[in-house]
Amino acid sequence: MKENKLKQNRLKKQRKLKKLRLLLVISILLIIAIYVISSIINLIISPSSTVIVKNGKISKEETNTGYIIRQETVLQGENYKNGMEQIVYEGSKVAKGESIFRYYSNGEENLKEKIKTLDLKIQEAIENNNELLPSPDIKLLDSQISEKLSNINKLNNIQSIQETKKNIDSYIKKKAQIAGSLSPSGSYLQKLINERSGYENELNSGSEYIKSPISGIVSYRVDGLEEILTTNDFSKYNKEFLSNLNLKTGQIISTSNETGKIVNNFISYIAYTTRSEEANSAEIGDEVKITLPSSKIVDAKIEYITKENDAEVTIILSFTQGIDELLLYRKINFDIIWWDCSGYKVANSAIITENNLNYVIRTKAGYLEKVLIKVIKKGEDYSIVTNYSTSQLKDLEVSKNAKTSIMLYDEVILEPTQEQLNDINESS
Repeated sequence: MKENKLKQNRLKKQRKLKKLRLLLVISILLIIAIYVISSIINLIISPSSTVIVKNGKISKEETNTGYIIRQETVLQGENYKNGMEQIVYEGSKVAKGESIFRYYSNGEENLKEKIKTLDLKIQEAIENNNELLPSPDIKLLDSQISEKLSNINKLNNIQSIQETKKNIDSYIKKKAQIAGSLSPSGSYLQKLINERSGYENELNSGSEYIKSPISGIVSYRVDGLEEILTTNDFSKYNKEFLSNLNLKTGQIISTSNETGKIVNNFISYIAYTTRSEEANSAEIGDEVKITLPSSKIVDAKIEYITKENDAEVTIILSFTQGIDELLLYRKINFDIIWWDCSGYKVANSAIITENNLNYVIRTKAGYLEKVLIKVIKKGEDYSIVTNYSTSQLKDLEVSKNAKTSIMLYDEVILEPTQEQLNDINESS
């Protein structure tokens, strides 16, 4: 009986131990589950609490509408009603004294038609003259004419097509002159060539050639604003003046058939009105960058500032690159880049300020460190930072134990809490 009771007691104790162990395991599992669920909830509420320090760039930009101001010299001759022929094409550079276009002479169409008829007769006479042996020069010209004719269909630029046609006409003329010199004096071919030369001289003598009074870029896009938007007096440019021009943004200036102009290819200007904070604090001589409609970024400088009545300013910017790109326009959309900066890029939400000094909280192998940083430039969301030099640290009187070196790929905490800061201060 005694033995049975002892066995029953042992069994009861064993059952109790098993229950206790089971309860303990269940409790541990429950605690782990609660911790995991809590962590997941925290991650959902605050998905990312750290960021890696990387190299990057920040900038301050704004988009504006600007008016192009150029140094322009308009050229117009006496025979402008006759129509004109471009000698130098749009956007090309010319020297002082160079002929850039000419006005047609009276009766020019009739003379051109006679020359065209003679060209056909000359070509026919050359082909039918069995006594005339082709010279090496004629063979070369024939080859050049064939090459130009085969290439002209591949061209899609009107200036290139016109230039090619001029070359072909020149080759044909040279060919006729060589053939005439090889023909017996007084021959039919020679008479045709002499007749053609007479008409050509008459054509040239009746034309009015316009020469450039200065060096610069040639343009035939004349809009009548050349004498209004001048560089003589920047003080006249304000919001009202520019608005009263009633210009459409991006509108292309039409090509004139009566006048041309020479544009200064060394400098051009943009006038625009803005109320941005950067513009209101800008000064004459400040250097910025602008992005042209072609996406080309060029250096620019503030030449003049006019204060408006409503917290706006009208600014005149000068620039020396991309001038030829803007010959088409008088009013454009463009971007002004007030500043840009490159280096260690850190989110502003990771930076804390204490006693006028900036810090980040670095997490490293599970430990938190407060690291002193030098903010070079601060943007809306990010800053470019670096480390203080040894001499600068001495002037700041920073503690010897302070962390003063931030490095590439450091992991820093976003929006550090006061509790984290207290823990760091207590441990240090």
